[in-house]
This record gives sequence, C-alpha cells and structure tokens, in this order.
Amino acid sequence: MEFEPNIIFEDNHLLVVIKPKNIAVQEDKSKDKDMLTLLKEFIKERDKKDGNVFLGLVHRLDRPTGGVMVFAKTSKAAERLSKQLREKQITKKYLCVVNGEPDQPSALLKTYLKKNMDKNVVSLATQSEENAKYAELYYETIKSNNSYTLLNVELFTGRSHQIRVQMASQNKTPLYGDFKYGDKSHGGNLGLWAYYLKFNHPTTQQSMTFKVLPDVDEPPFDMFKIEIEKL
Repeated sequence: MEFEPNIIFEDNHLLVVIKPKNIAVQEDKSKDKDMLTLLKEFIKERDKKDGNVFLGLVHRLDRPTGGVMVFAKTSKAAERLSKQLREKQITKKYLCVVNGEPDQPSALLKTYLKKNMDKNVVSLATQSEENAKYAELYYETIKSNNSYTLLNVELFTGRSHQIRVQMASQNKTPLYGDFKYGDKSHGGNLGLWAYYLKFNHPTTQQSMTFKVLPDVDEPPFDMFKIEIEKL
C-alpha cells in the first residue's frame, strides 16, 4: 500500500488518525489526494472490500495543519458524533506558535468571520454582514521567548482558518509560518497542531481522549521542546 495512515484507534464505529501536515481533509480545487479519499482507499484495500467504503467526516483541519482527527465508520456514528460537535460536547485543543506576544496572556476571543471562497481567505466581519459566522476560542500562554509565544488554544467553533485569523487580527500575533495572514518572514511549517481530542464513543458512550504532540525536533515547535513534552 502506498499510503499508510498513522492510526491511533480503530473499532467498528470509529477511526482516529494523525493527519499529516499539508494534506487536505477532503477534495479541493487542487485535486490533490485528500485524507478522506486516502483513508477510504486504504480501508478498501486492507479489508478487501468489494463495494464503496463509508467514512464520515466529523470535523476538519486546515490543509497545513496536522494532528489528531476522528472519522466515523458508520452513518449512525457520523450522526451521533456530529450531534456532539453541534452541542459542543467534543473538546478540541491546539498548540499554536505565534509571532510576538499577545496583549493578554489568556483571553476568550469572540468574533464574526466571513470567507472569500474564490480567494480562500477569511477575514473579520460584523454580525450583520452576509455569510458572517460566529467564532469563539480560548487561548492561554504556555511560554514566551520575546520573539515567539507558545499558546494552548481550545476551539469552541470550527470555522475555516479560525485560529489563524483570530490570532492575527485580534492580537496582531500571526501564526509562525502563516504567510496568508501576516507572517511574511517564515516559510514551510505552520505553527499550528491539533494535539487534543475528547469525545464520547457514539455507541458505548465511553469518554475517549486522544493526545498527540507535534514533532518537537521541527520548527517552530523545537523552540518550546521542554514545555511541549510536559503536556
């Protein structure tokens, strides 16, 4: 098999994997192979299935963002996990390296965002603007070294590019490597990693927690290796 996913949990209902950086979650304009398609192809070949493989997309990560994701292997699991997501019963946390230091060491950010679909760019909006969507997150500082700051971010709404736009616009602290939203000096790795996911199993209702730390030998997380390894 060409694609070997990093599976950290699987049963008849769920598939929890680590999404690599720079792979789209689902098909986009680039037509590059996406995570959903790759996983379906992997399961079809591994399990020698004749028909189509069902795999439900429960939540998303931006293309340059890596980290832990859960997919549903049945329509019932997809429905129940989506309900948990809507009712804010799924906890999603991210590690985030930003340029500079936020004005406040921790804050609850509440804004409205709108997306320009043609340019694939998100910006702040007012509540009354057409297609504006409410966005909320909480961040707290783990460590700052004057030039960069490592943040722990809990996401309460899953808007496109949400963390990137809210940190760049609200705090004037764009993410490391985020050329699109203000960091013009670093290419390559985006300083954003989905490291924590907690939800209830869709059939057993058992609480499930997954924590996957980023590669602390790669920039920009290598600057905060000690702090990250303590999480």
